[in-house]
Amino acid sequence: MALVSLDTGLSETDVALRETVHRFAAEVMRPIGRELDRMADPTDVIAGGSPLWDALDKYRQLGLDETAEPDPEADPAHQALVSSIVSEELGWGDAGLAISFGVSNFHTIFARTSGDKELIDRFCNPARPEIGCWAVTEPDHGSDSLTFTERHFREPALHANCIARRDGDDFVITGQKSAWVSNGSIATVATLFCTIDDDKGFVNGGVALVPLDRPGVSRGRPLDKLGQRALNQGEIIFDGVRIPSSYMLIGPELYPLTVEAVLALANAAMGSVFVGCGRAALELALEYAQTRVQGGVPIAQHQSVKSRLFRMFSHVEAARSLARRVAAFNGANPALVQYSIASKTFCTTTAFEVASDALQIFGGNGLTREYPIEKILRDARASMIEDGCNEVLGIVGAAKLYE
Repeated sequence: MALVSLDTGLSETDVALRETVHRFAAEVMRPIGRELDRMADPTDVIAGGSPLWDALDKYRQLGLDETAEPDPEADPAHQALVSSIVSEELGWGDAGLAISFGVSNFHTIFARTSGDKELIDRFCNPARPEIGCWAVTEPDHGSDSLTFTERHFREPALHANCIARRDGDDFVITGQKSAWVSNGSIATVATLFCTIDDDKGFVNGGVALVPLDRPGVSRGRPLDKLGQRALNQGEIIFDGVRIPSSYMLIGPELYPLTVEAVLALANAAMGSVFVGCGRAALELALEYAQTRVQGGVPIAQHQSVKSRLFRMFSHVEAARSLARRVAAFNGANPALVQYSIASKTFCTTTAFEVASDALQIFGGNGLTREYPIEKILRDARASMIEDGCNEVLGIVGAAKLYE
């Protein structure tokens, strides 16, 4: 059972794109996501012959990765709205795969923004597609490394785990990014957020594109996780990895602004993805409530179930409205990170709460792996920690309210 969309102003092309993505989500992402979720060993998820690669190939064949590239002829707010709709449909299909697909193109944003033709040719060549990852979290530093509004961000005594040092015309990178790097186990290029010279704290950071076939790069096993098991996450270790200085795209002077901009981009995208996840839980509950009979009638006829379903519906629609409004604004204006954070924290919390309510409607059946709702609940729970845990993101968002 699909919910009615209140979208207005969509062209026939936009509607066709939404329907195409929905079919892809239903026919490819859902079955493959379930198969990957049930693999006991996370190394099997990324092994040769895994259906993960089929899903990624079909995603690329549909040209869905190109939706993130701006069309100079299109209205930016409308284009951002359409991208939000695409992200929602992907999240409806499988949240873990949706995040994996999205971050796989992360490096192209920085390469294109650099304006450097050599870098664009190297990292954005459609004939030689790369798989990207956002390498930011570290063994000793998680969300704290993103809190650019807080005092500790400028504390010299707070040392990072991954350091880049200038050596002639190169940078040499040493240290570790933690096992929570999304796509870390399969990426061919990292968008590396690291500290430069390690004597001024996180504020003295930089952003580099690092090909992961360079000498000195090694990786650990992918994480065995509660949820989003289709999204491989794994540590990356740098042992004297050398890159040209031109690959260090952002230096300390722009690093705090870059962290803010990336948080705004990533959090808005997360909001859209988990609107889709919450919507999936709601639709499953609506369908189940009409088929499950208790007390001689479908449970959809019981007032307590009706009330619960309508509350779930209201929350999903509120989350959807916030996510799309933030996406459209960010597309046409300098992004406001506090609104993106509001979207991420509200939509992920909504997805988890709606999935929990949906599982309650399924009752004991919801606790079994025979039904898909327990997977959606696990996937939604992970979202409240990744891309900055919600509580810490709220601190950053609150600080921006006073500016």
